[in-house]
Amino acid sequence: MGTRLFPSVLLYLQEPYEDRPMLDKLHRLEKLGYLEESEQWQSLRMLRNRFAHEYPDDPDKNAALLMLAIESVPSLVAMLERIGQKLSLTFER
Repeated sequence: MGTRLFPSVLLYLQEPYEDRPMLDKLHRLEKLGYLEESEQWQSLRMLRNRFAHEYPDDPDKNAALLMLAIESVPSLVAMLERIGQKLSLTFER
């Protein structure tokens, strides 16, 4: 979502953010109402990075990290739904 969807939404909206840092893009999407809170995406991204960069040999830590990922699914779905709703309103105009 962060590398493709968010920049694509800004491009569609003709927002000149293609050369801006991700944090600026997130804040702009939040201001436009496409994201409820930019910090929420940052937290989800940190969780993803933990999966990608940590390889604990502790099964309990692995299970806890997996549970955090599972618990974050509704947040991701809500983000997608919000973006979809906002875009569908834009298409109707």
